[in-house]
Amino acid sequence: MRYDRLTLTRPIPEPLRIAVVDVARAYGLASDWVNLGPDSLLDLGLPDDFLGRLERHDYGGIVTWLADRVDMVYFKLYAAVDQGPRSRPVQDLRELRPSRDELVAAGRWTLTHDPSPGYRSLLVEALRQLGVEDADASLG
Repeated sequence: MRYDRLTLTRPIPEPLRIAVVDVARAYGLASDWVNLGPDSLLDLGLPDDFLGRLERHDYGGIVTWLADRVDMVYFKLYAAVDQGPRSRPVQDLRELRPSRDELVAAGRWTLTHDPSPGYRSLLVEALRQLGVEDADASLG
């Protein structure tokens, strides 16, 4: 089953908070490893068909919907431009091994959130560092 909308749940429900802490302990992660910061994207706009690509996962009594890999490429590129070339989102992007086309599409999406010339310049440089040599022309 897919949902046709997303809603914020702040604070996160207690069973989910407990599960996050349990996973952190089990895998040696920081207790705040679940990043709720990007919830502003609900206001700014998600990638096309984001809801259609959500992946359902059941963990006992907790059901989660996780972003698809391609959506993570979009989000990680947006964060990488914001946080710089040595940031964790850049490392995450490299591990996701996005194609040139995925990176260009993600770059175009990020420009809908910040169309400023300064942002575009940083985006072009980030894309070049990720192997998109003709980044400026490819973004249109």
